[in-house]
Amino acid sequence: MSDHAPQPALACIALGANLGDRAASIERALAMLDALEGVRILRRSTLHATAPVTRGHDAPPQPEYLNAAAAIETTLQPRALLDAMLAIERAIGRDRAGEERWGPRLIDLDLLLYADAVIDEDGLRVPHPRMHERRFVLAPLAEVAPNETHPTLGRRVRELLDAIRDAESAAGAEG
Repeated sequence: MSDHAPQPALACIALGANLGDRAASIERALAMLDALEGVRILRRSTLHATAPVTRGHDAPPQPEYLNAAAAIETTLQPRALLDAMLAIERAIGRDRAGEERWGPRLIDLDLLLYADAVIDEDGLRVPHPRMHERRFVLAPLAEVAPNETHPTLGRRVRELLDAIRDAESAAGAEG
């Protein structure tokens, strides 16, 4: 048995809110994350106002989101980090069991990346399965971890964001 502490890993987390005082909820979640034993926020993005994702989903009408991202250093294992993130959501007032899928929320925390880990377990998928398709995730993430590489796509965060911007520009040029 080793007396060495676990090696810290870089993890990236997305934060979003579209109910209540959105900015305060994100600030509270960041403070609670930073207060966790084994977690230290290295960088945090600015807040980004974004439209809710409703295309292709039975999502109810809802207010605009504020989104952010944080790069953290953690000695927590991925499952323990996710459990702590879910506890923070509950402390802020989110009830995942009682809410509508794709519906509005007080706070949403998603584990996007955990070092170069690829995890597919019940309730835990890293990298986040749709992060590379979502500008509202990639734009704040590119502020805090532009050079982090998506472990299954082999592309850096800034490259993924550029690909979305290019696709949006091309779609705009067609219309």
